[in-house]
Amino acid sequence: MTAPTRLPPLLAAGVMVLASLAGQAAARTPADENRPHQAMVAAAHPLAVEAGLQVLRRGGSALDAAVAVEAMLGLVEPQSSGLGGGAFILYFDAASGAVSAYNGRETAPAAASPDMFLDSAGRPLPRRNAMLSGRATGAPGAVPVLALAHAAHGRLAWDSLFDTTIAMAENGFTITPRLADHIHGTFPQVDAPDVRAYFSRADGSLMQAGDRLVNPPYAATLRRIAAEGPDALQRGPIAEAIAGRIAEAPLAGTLTTEDIAAYRAQAVEPVCGPYRIYIICAPPPPSSGAALLQLMALLDRTDIADRGPDDAIAWVQFAEASRLMYADRDRYFGDPDLVDVPVAGLLDPAYLDARAVLIGRRAASHPPAHGEPAGVVVPGPDATAEPGGTTHFVVVDFDGNVASVTATVESYFGSGRMVQGFFLNNQMTDFSFRPTDPDGTPAANAVAGGKRPRSSMSPVIVLDREGRLVAALGSPGGNAILAYNAKALVGLLAWDLPLVEAFSLPNLVARGDSFNGESTRFAPALREDLDRRGVTVRPGSGEASGLHGVVVGPNGLTGASDPRREGVAIVLETVQ
Repeated sequence: MTAPTRLPPLLAAGVMVLASLAGQAAARTPADENRPHQAMVAAAHPLAVEAGLQVLRRGGSALDAAVAVEAMLGLVEPQSSGLGGGAFILYFDAASGAVSAYNGRETAPAAASPDMFLDSAGRPLPRRNAMLSGRATGAPGAVPVLALAHAAHGRLAWDSLFDTTIAMAENGFTITPRLADHIHGTFPQVDAPDVRAYFSRADGSLMQAGDRLVNPPYAATLRRIAAEGPDALQRGPIAEAIAGRIAEAPLAGTLTTEDIAAYRAQAVEPVCGPYRIYIICAPPPPSSGAALLQLMALLDRTDIADRGPDDAIAWVQFAEASRLMYADRDRYFGDPDLVDVPVAGLLDPAYLDARAVLIGRRAASHPPAHGEPAGVVVPGPDATAEPGGTTHFVVVDFDGNVASVTATVESYFGSGRMVQGFFLNNQMTDFSFRPTDPDGTPAANAVAGGKRPRSSMSPVIVLDREGRLVAALGSPGGNAILAYNAKALVGLLAWDLPLVEAFSLPNLVARGDSFNGESTRFAPALREDLDRRGVTVRPGSGEASGLHGVVVGPNGLTGASDPRREGVAIVLETVQ
């Protein structure tokens, strides 16, 4: 198992080293001792929050509660994550000051090939066809990664963490307006037979908000997982059901029970880097956490912190830094077990200085090209289209430990195929559909057997330079996750906004030649100024943000949930 990072000393995968202050994160002043001890859960559904709070009330750790939260989200928010998907976990241990990262990204079948998403003429398959196909599903990682992290950080017995969700699945839960919107949505999965069957009333009509939905097969699956751990999903009848459903038309996949059994989650070294007086940590590739660090480092080389949310130049700087980051991320990021991802080069101060020179007070007329850090071999161009269909949650326990978790089934309801009460991921469509450029140079994110696709998921933990917790946050949103997280971090750490106000800032996703986002959330005068500066914000950033997080202030914890969704953040207090 990879040793957790004790911060500092490691910043940006070794790019910057500070004096080690490990252990100071655990130190408490007399004022700290007199403050009520607190715990918190912030997640996308109140029932998931309550499931986590129940675990915390029983003395569970942040990771114990995270297992309960994700189990419930798989039931009540199945459009976003679940047992058939994957996750990245970032964990802060308050006693040691260590930050640990866990990679639960799905893996491609051993028989997967680079041309898996090309038709007989060598052209990329229509995305709709690919997303609903058997080829779209990789070996699930959510349960294995939760179990791996629980083995390191859990306090309560694994089999005690699922009872609340099992009862909810058997007795039923009320469909919320957001889930109803997805049931009646316009994306391809709503017409998938399994989706329609699951969400249909007895008369054949689709369920509406306020209807009660029961899922006994999900309860049965959780009972097996509670008793057997990941083996329940990776071996035996559930694995056989997964492989069997994937092998069905259209476009049958090659994922086998052997692939599912061979899956292993990974304990990995987080990447951490400086922003102003803070240290930001995120998971390494295939997560895009290092790209988020690059974006924040580029912004740190501007005067955005001296400006504010009403300043058009600040948003131009944000947009231009985002375009630079996406150009590099899209070109270089993939599975580090199979391709060289130049994290150190992309975060090298000299390289960042050179890239930051390209950030002006007006948008460049043409999208920036990718950079070339010293010593890298440039891979082929990328053709990855990453849709929404993800969730993020944060848990803090009474000892100050933190779990920051982003989980997904890829697009809404995954592949639209269901087994044993849960939807299967379509994560393989996060690979580049075009595996090479015309001269045959492979893309970093090309399909390969056993490979993990690139992900924009980047759960965040923020520390001060003494190694103490400042905040934890993250968001769903496909490719836009990086922009959503960065916007929140700028609002919180540069503009000193309360966390919920940082989450509420307009979303702006600048990638390539597109400036997408929430144009109507910008004041008219600000929008006009942005237009004059070449940043014309148009609707269409994809999945709306779903930021959830916590910040530590002088009076303790403050949680926040994105007002665009149905989530809540609840703080528990108990005085020692």
